[in-house]
Amino acid sequence: MTTVLHINASGTTQGSVSRAATAQLLQDLAPARVITRDLAETPLPQIDDTWISTRLIGEADLTATDRDVLALSDALIAEIKSADIILIGMPMYNFGMPAALKAWIDLIARPKVTFAYTADGPIGLVTGKKAIVAVASGGVPVGAPMDFATPHMSHVLRFIGIDDITVHSAKDVLAEKAA
Repeated sequence: MTTVLHINASGTTQGSVSRAATAQLLQDLAPARVITRDLAETPLPQIDDTWISTRLIGEADLTATDRDVLALSDALIAEIKSADIILIGMPMYNFGMPAALKAWIDLIARPKVTFAYTADGPIGLVTGKKAIVAVASGGVPVGAPMDFATPHMSHVLRFIGIDDITVHSAKDVLAEKAA
């Protein structure tokens, strides 16, 4: 039974190329279960001083208030951990990813939860997952020197332990469907 975490990061809800591409990829995957996280419909907060310091408190020392501070982050991480495949629709805005997607990254990249620092450097703790990223761009080709979004997303996914990453141009996904 395959579970897909489907993340839409486009601020455009109608006519979005990245949304159309991930819808097509989702149809092709035909998973048994889909968890949808739409960052335009349900925006995530930016991390702040309270969250930054609370995330470093050891599990045994967390108070009820601390757990409330980390609750959303915990829920987002639980979504990732329960999925076999993370499918991300990522438009490129001004050469990078949307702020909404960066907020998601900030909330899921947690020391001792999704990655750990060791004597040999950081290791990802979210393993055995596959990620598929559909990148939409109006003018900068995926992988071009000005594409800062794709390398950033790939790096973050590897950092938390997801090494099986496939990146698609959203336009190519949709062109294949039309052919």
